[in-house]
Amino acid sequence: MTVVYPRKFQNKLSARDVLKRVVSDREIHLITLNRYRYSEQRSCKDLTDLIERLNGKPPELIKDLSHHIADEARHAMWLTDLLVELGANVGTPPGSSYIDEFERLLDKDTYTSQEQLESGIIAALAAINVTEKRGCEYFSAHIYALKQAPQTAENMKISETIAKILPEEAGHVRWGNRWLAQMADKSPEHRQKVEQAKRKYAAIEQAAFESGMDITLGAELRRVANLVEVANTMPLWERPQYLMERLPQTLLAPSLQFTRIQAAQKAWQRDPQAFFEKFVPMFLNGIQKTENQPKTTKP
Repeated sequence: MTVVYPRKFQNKLSARDVLKRVVSDREIHLITLNRYRYSEQRSCKDLTDLIERLNGKPPELIKDLSHHIADEARHAMWLTDLLVELGANVGTPPGSSYIDEFERLLDKDTYTSQEQLESGIIAALAAINVTEKRGCEYFSAHIYALKQAPQTAENMKISETIAKILPEEAGHVRWGNRWLAQMADKSPEHRQKVEQAKRKYAAIEQAAFESGMDITLGAELRRVANLVEVANTMPLWERPQYLMERLPQTLLAPSLQFTRIQAAQKAWQRDPQAFFEKFVPMFLNGIQKTENQPKTTKP
């Protein structure tokens, strides 16, 4: 089967590139840890919602998902304890939400037949699998960045916490791979559904990931390009409705505008000189990114 891995941010910045910058700024570092906490906490809610929609079928998957929730709750607890000990904020993280954008790009399916149930299971497994892969990539890069950073008591405590979480997240990836392989082995039709789901949710995850990272000028157009990339993984007859339902919010992106204002205010408050020397050029650099991006081919 096709193996799908998370891509770099705009095909340029790797997780190690990003985390190297993150750990060098304590404020951003703590916000990043709080984002981890929020994601782990939120996944408990989303996995619970999935269990309720599956309504007890199949029991083996319900059992595995309940264990998965227990793991995510434990990760959220460890990260919350860490942040409170460090005197950091444990409220909703600022900026665009990766989770909210991921959910906005999903199709909300109802399982009223056995075929819809199996398709829903494949979709859920593919979605969980690709987000867990992103988590593993960033936790691993975070540990690497901390090893290169000054070995302060705080950095060592952060590294120890993430190191406890990473093996369980890797286990979640292996679990998802096994379930997807089992579904694919049922028939050629199931294999085709699994392959299509993996492509679709990899594109959705990449779009959601980039939306939380990119606030520079032209980000709206790049979001539209990512939306088209998601649509291109779908059957032709599903693409128009999917695009029309999500295009207005993608172009207007009210959360993006709010995040830009927050970031600009924060940059100004921290250092007015750096605001003009670094933040403004970084924001305007989005024009070059948009112009240099390859044109999207028509579906």
